[in-house]
Amino acid sequence: MSAIVIAVLVLAAAASGAVFKPGPWYENLRRPDWTPPNWAFPVVWSILYIAIGVSGWLVWQAQGFGLAMGLWLLQLVFNAAWSWLFFGRRRMDLAFVDVCALLLSILAYIAVAAQVSQMAALLFVPYALWVATAATLNRSVWRLNPEAARG
Repeated sequence: MSAIVIAVLVLAAAASGAVFKPGPWYENLRRPDWTPPNWAFPVVWSILYIAIGVSGWLVWQAQGFGLAMGLWLLQLVFNAAWSWLFFGRRRMDLAFVDVCALLLSILAYIAVAAQVSQMAALLFVPYALWVATAATLNRSVWRLNPEAARG
């Protein structure tokens, strides 16, 4: 797998967030006071996607396709699905299940990737922290807006 393939895969996952945007539906939802400002999301995600790509490349260079790369691909699938579920389908419940699966796949990747490349594993730590925050935010918004939870 070349660096170009890894970059395309990461960009494809990131595109989900560009296609399925918050919009008026989200803006009208009740959110907790600690919700990050809107400008923070594209900034943080841009940095995280770079780290995701570099991490995948490091593992690929060190080992090729194995369990770590399988987990790397799996987390990308969960990552891409979240925006579609939350903003596209307006299914906060399914999005919460997805973001929890995403966090578990990230943590599994960190554990497995650490055996292949310490740097690859470390690059995923901020991602895990951000996704844990996103999961908490997802659950909070869902609880604050039960009438909007199923679209």
